[in-house]
Amino acid sequence: MNDADSRHLSSQLEALGYTHRTSADEADLVVLNTCVVRQQAEDKAINHLHRLRVTKTERPEMTIALMGCMVGMKEAPTLKKRFPFVDVFMPPSDTEPLLDYLSDHGLFDTDRSFDTREKALRDAIQDEEFALPSGLRGQSVTANVPVVLGCSHACTFCIIPYRRGAERSKPPADILREIETLVGQGVKEVMLLGQIVDRYGTDFDDGTDLAGLLQRVAAVPELARVRFLTSHPNWMTDRLLDVVANTEKLCPHIEIPIQAGNDDVLERMRRGYTVDQYRRVMDRIRARMPDAAINTDIIVGFCGETQEQFMDTYRLAEEMQWDKIHLAKYSVRPKTIAARSMPDDVDPDEKERRRKMLDDRQTEILEAKNAVLQGQVVEVLVENNHKGKWRGRTPHNRLVFFEDERDLTGQLVPVHIERTAAYTLNGHAADRRPHAHAGAV
Repeated sequence: MNDADSRHLSSQLEALGYTHRTSADEADLVVLNTCVVRQQAEDKAINHLHRLRVTKTERPEMTIALMGCMVGMKEAPTLKKRFPFVDVFMPPSDTEPLLDYLSDHGLFDTDRSFDTREKALRDAIQDEEFALPSGLRGQSVTANVPVVLGCSHACTFCIIPYRRGAERSKPPADILREIETLVGQGVKEVMLLGQIVDRYGTDFDDGTDLAGLLQRVAAVPELARVRFLTSHPNWMTDRLLDVVANTEKLCPHIEIPIQAGNDDVLERMRRGYTVDQYRRVMDRIRARMPDAAINTDIIVGFCGETQEQFMDTYRLAEEMQWDKIHLAKYSVRPKTIAARSMPDDVDPDEKERRRKMLDDRQTEILEAKNAVLQGQVVEVLVENNHKGKWRGRTPHNRLVFFEDERDLTGQLVPVHIERTAAYTLNGHAADRRPHAHAGAV
């Protein structure tokens, strides 16, 4: 979500005459886009702010804007007192406060003549709202496209509803216009985003749903692949699964969090399903797409989690054989239900022990799963060149590196896999002989 928000804002700022700088010390305008899903991310943002305060002291004419989940929907007044050197505070996905500030202070440049500065600013950004920043045009092969903003589910551990607001779907026409714009600038794959992306369209009264949206997106010419995340077990419908299974451009790659493998922990998390219900969703996915890559999210050390409850999660990971686990240690988030009513009673060292134990086992699972691909040919959408090797992903979202002297950016390339590891595959383009000096990444 933050990646997409930053892209939107960068394009708008370029339309107003701004150019990108790699260092904040050289910039007239600095925007810090923040995430606070976990404490570590919030601490990182605060450290950046402290460094910017020093720069602002040296260059008081600099404009500093704080954006994203740290600002949230209601935190701006508190943050203004804490960080008075910040000029603008912007809620997630909302660039209006900064655009208003630039307009009020005359801090943009346009060579067009308009009746008012406000009209000049709005007209300048209108055509660029969904474009890529100039430095990414023809270079970005993949792009994130939010389709559902906010969340109304309110899991007890999650800060998103408090910081990104209530759930609301974007109109299909706006989504398609954005994707068509991105494709016109070289994008070949889009990821449709939502905190619970399966709930797309439930706030409309015309029958719009994610399955229908995916079909319309897949029909966009020159678009090669479509993905979506994150799903929720309670909203993964048969209609959605059938559309994914039967639409060529939709990748067989599902992100569906479990969070914990114990029913008592799931109830404390207020996830709304049991482990057995989750199993049945997995069965429905695999019945339609036996080779689908299924990823999940897991939190270890949630409030009250015992060793045996953690072992339930560990054993479930062995049973489910997920293709990837986004693994996190629980950290208290202010204003969540858990922060108000549940003690954070699992020792930090124990959280880390559980995280490492599960991560080590998952690495073994992935090494075994990927080993069967050795000697096979997989289709790779090439994203970029990394340290002399092309890097891209399979439809199942497996990361592949290979050598080739051609410029293959944005192309679908069959790659013969020579070496496998838990998180990467290495090989050579199937229509080329491998170099003798090719090494592992």
